[in-house]
Amino acid sequence: MGSKKRLIHQKQAMPTYAIIDSQSVKTASSTHDKGFDGGKKIKGRKRHVAVDTLGNLLSVVVHAANIHDTKAGIFVAKKAFETYPSLKGFCADAGYRNTFEREVSEQLGLTVEISKKIQDISWHTLPKRWIVERTFAWLGWSGRLAKDFEQTNLSAENFVKLGYISQILKFIK
Repeated sequence: MGSKKRLIHQKQAMPTYAIIDSQSVKTASSTHDKGFDGGKKIKGRKRHVAVDTLGNLLSVVVHAANIHDTKAGIFVAKKAFETYPSLKGFCADAGYRNTFEREVSEQLGLTVEISKKIQDISWHTLPKRWIVERTFAWLGWSGRLAKDFEQTNLSAENFVKLGYISQILKFIK
């Protein structure tokens, strides 16, 4: 499905660039793997995703919210690279500096482009970064993903995939 969509948009069938980000979500039940994300003041999990330049979901990893993006980002990057060895680089926000950049370079031999914050006070979209945020917005349309209702991380990852598939099917109509 994703490769056909990529061809329609005059892109190569296999992605060469991924955009990575995470989303902290509250858990609705007693789960085995949750933590406190101090930056967002949420006790729950993080959904880490990598998407291509069209917003297609390449990989997802769910983990405790207390694991910082610089350390957990490599897990979703590895998963994306295993599935799509055509990847040549990642784009990430400033939360992925240093550790993530080094691990992607050393373990995968790929580059990481860190989006720079815009300094003036007016609102702007960051180039490429809005694509992953739009994917999170699409996932937000699924009521099942409003919170993390799952007992296991694997189940939570699969519901993210199902939410994405559901949205793609709505766009096809």
